Amino acid sequence: MLSIEGLYKSYPTPQGPLPVLRGVELQLDAGASLALMGESGSGKSTLLHLIAGLDRADAGSIRAGDRALERLDEAGLAAWRRSGIGLVFQQFNLIASLSVADNLAFQARLAGRHDPHWQAELSERLGLAALLQRYPEQLSVGQQQRVALGRALAARPSLLLADEPTGSLDERSADEVLELLLELLAGSSTSLLMVTHSPRVAARLQRRLRLQGGCLLATEGC
Repeated sequence: MLSIEGLYKSYPTPQGPLPVLRGVELQLDAGASLALMGESGSGKSTLLHLIAGLDRADAGSIRAGDRALERLDEAGLAAWRRSGIGLVFQQFNLIASLSVADNLAFQARLAGRHDPHWQAELSERLGLAALLQRYPEQLSVGQQQRVALGRALAARPSLLLADEPTGSLDERSADEVLELLLELLAGSSTSLLMVTHSPRVAARLQRRLRLQGGCLLATEGC
């Protein structure tokens, strides 16, 4: 589903270019899950941003299905973000002026794939059915993260990108949210690429890789 070859990315500094990614290679099959680990500043979020089309690589290829992201213009990248992927961040990024129900439907409506029955199932399974008319400020941190997960999954994306999705939660809430996420993805064709600092969280996913020195390494070899 996702194929990355020879990916390079650097950022300008007064001292010259700062390399962040050095020839990254990655393959992720449809329906598979992968944990991406590494020290702060190792380029994990940069890699997710490139896959999401939020930034462009200096060199290399990112293919998602039949899309070559480096060949897409800004409109094409916007369409990829709108309909191809789901994004979940540690900060949730819910829309404060929208109810829980409208936040859940937001991404799916943008993608033209709003399914009231699927949204109702997500609401029930995420424990949000009684909270649909509330607003984000009226929710606990754990409830807000469940809304963020539901919003990302409501459009049935082919790829879910999660950047420290349980980092703001206590251990019990993190375990509950991760369990729900894996249950919802089980049996689907949605692939999961998750950035995490937690070995305990990473162990729940099928594969684990570590970013180190701008390269991806199998955790067993680090």
